[in-house]
Amino acid sequence: MYYAGDGSTDSDIHPLGTADITWQIPEEPISRQFPNGASLRYRGNEVKGNTEVIQPKNGYGTFQNWIDSSLEDENKPLKELPCSIQQKREIRKKQERKIKKKTKWESWKEDKRRSFRQSYNKASETLRYAELWKSTIQTIGGHFGTGIQSYFNFLRFLVLMNFVTFLLVGGFIVIPNIAFEALQLPQNATTYNSKVNATCMVYNPNPLGLERYYTFIMDILMGTGFMELTYLFYGFYKNTSVSLAAFSYNIPLAYLLTTLFYFLLSLLWTVIRSVKGFKRSLVTEDTTLSSYTNKVFAGWDFCMKDQRIIKMKHNSIRYELKVDLEEEKMRRQHAQRTMLQRSGIYILRGFLNLIVISLIGGAFYCIYSSTVASQELLSENTVKGNFILELLVGYLPSIVITASNFILPMLFNIIITWEKYTITWEIRLTLIRCVFLRLASLGMLLYSLWDKITCSGHPEATKCEYCGYNSDEYKCWETRVGQEMYKLMIFDFLTVLVVILLVDFPRKMMVDSCSCKPIQFWGQQEFLVPQYVLDIVYGQTVCWIGTFFSPLLPLLNTIKYFIIFYMKKVTLFTNCRPADRTFRASSANFFFLLVLLLGLALSWVPVLYTIFTMNPSKACGPFRGQPSIWDTIPTTVQTFPKVAREFVEFIGSQAFIIPFFGFSCIIMFYLIALGNSYGRLVKMLKDQLQMERSRKIFLSQGNY
Repeated sequence: MYYAGDGSTDSDIHPLGTADITWQIPEEPISRQFPNGASLRYRGNEVKGNTEVIQPKNGYGTFQNWIDSSLEDENKPLKELPCSIQQKREIRKKQERKIKKKTKWESWKEDKRRSFRQSYNKASETLRYAELWKSTIQTIGGHFGTGIQSYFNFLRFLVLMNFVTFLLVGGFIVIPNIAFEALQLPQNATTYNSKVNATCMVYNPNPLGLERYYTFIMDILMGTGFMELTYLFYGFYKNTSVSLAAFSYNIPLAYLLTTLFYFLLSLLWTVIRSVKGFKRSLVTEDTTLSSYTNKVFAGWDFCMKDQRIIKMKHNSIRYELKVDLEEEKMRRQHAQRTMLQRSGIYILRGFLNLIVISLIGGAFYCIYSSTVASQELLSENTVKGNFILELLVGYLPSIVITASNFILPMLFNIIITWEKYTITWEIRLTLIRCVFLRLASLGMLLYSLWDKITCSGHPEATKCEYCGYNSDEYKCWETRVGQEMYKLMIFDFLTVLVVILLVDFPRKMMVDSCSCKPIQFWGQQEFLVPQYVLDIVYGQTVCWIGTFFSPLLPLLNTIKYFIIFYMKKVTLFTNCRPADRTFRASSANFFFLLVLLLGLALSWVPVLYTIFTMNPSKACGPFRGQPSIWDTIPTTVQTFPKVAREFVEFIGSQAFIIPFFGFSCIIMFYLIALGNSYGRLVKMLKDQLQMERSRKIFLSQGNY
């Protein structure tokens, strides 16, 4: 408590004390001296006028007013209120007396809201118990830190996303086609354009005559032959619809809408998860409020009793503190540099970035040349009959892409050490360079295929004048694109297995059994989280692109990531050691999802370009006989009733889109302004907390 002298104003009265303030320490019960009691005491003291001091009311300060304010928020559970059991009972009595004044309708709504909240909490707890690989990921975080744990969390997220995508594709595309064929329902096919050249309609991937014994294996690895006539590829699906008395199903429309929906679902799922990670990273990366204090004094869970879990929690906190100390050391080194040293570092960084750009440009040229050569050799059948040579030619683009993605990141890791960044920025720049390399190399492969399919964008060329695309080499070009994505996925999976079995395990055995200095200097392998994250982001991007051309790729990708999870877990505990340089998991989680969003954006480009611009194959697929794939939507809309058709046409017209775009811009600017205002408010509050902290230190030292 404090007293103010005469003539003082409200601004002169401050709990931190000035010359005009006389301090008086009252006798209080021990419960009021706890931190929560001190907080209530600090907020409960109110000064009226210049000399009057309000004493606590009934030992609770302004608790009565606080009860009234708590009653206003009826949706907040009592267990979330920071007060004692006796105080909660008093709040409950107040609420019960208030409920009696409500009408029956209000009471019914309140009961339903409460029951819904309880059901939601129970369902959330049940889902936590059923969470995939929960205990395994917690064990990994305890032994190797939250940085490596974030990789396995990210991998689990992709497994769930691919499985949900497979359920969508299987439920609306694959299973209906299987059911219609099994039940032998009458299917109405779309009539072909009479002006289509007869040569465009020829498509028979089945080989004629006797084949060699290895053809079956070759077809599985390459996706050719009998594999083209399975539900795995686009060309097998028909452009038919089933119309019964009480049931109608349009296969082309379902194919297109499912593609657009799983893209939208992936976007929303990734954005929601990244927003949560971004908010968490903003809190955990802000060192203005001393993250060391939070980790040491508030980072422990006193409910833990299992010694194994306690040990893992110890390790997790130790890794987090190690990251903070390393980053603080780098910041101090950067702050001590002179202007000449900084100029030299900037010049060195510019030179090293030129080297990085040159390496990436050379990789692009190799990918383009290998793709063109592979397509020409396979079309000319010059390697037909030689198993090894045909397999190498078929996988030549995949080999070049994988080799560039394997060699160049190692060079990037060497280059980044000369640029003198902090650990967090080293990871981010390495990820940016490797992401650009991987995603752009995939884009270069797609550009090479587009160049061959569309005759370099010239439909009047000799090979494209009859069908609108290169029908001589690509009778069903969508299936050929799906085959390339299928081969990239298979080769990427085989590469991961080969590296784990033939590189990681032998390296561990050599380090353990051989004492020679070069091998000991080589040492055990570190678990390189950025490189492994890029591997799975690259594989997910391939899956997103290929799902339109090969609908069962999400299932194959789910199985692939499921196996990779256990393979990475085994090699982590068996072959790897804790990293010498750790990193912060909060920023990693958000940045991983940001990289995944870039991969999703890249996957939209070829798929949407195919849907809106390119001519579909005339001899295969659910969109055969149509000028473009998107024409399925207008054709279907014309079959709607008049009111529904006019409503859909209005939504797609400029009269709706332009006002909607303007309204969206207004909402966006409003949210940006609101976010900036909240940011300034948060900054002011942080500055006030810093000032309060400095004043407490000043008072504790007796400098008053």
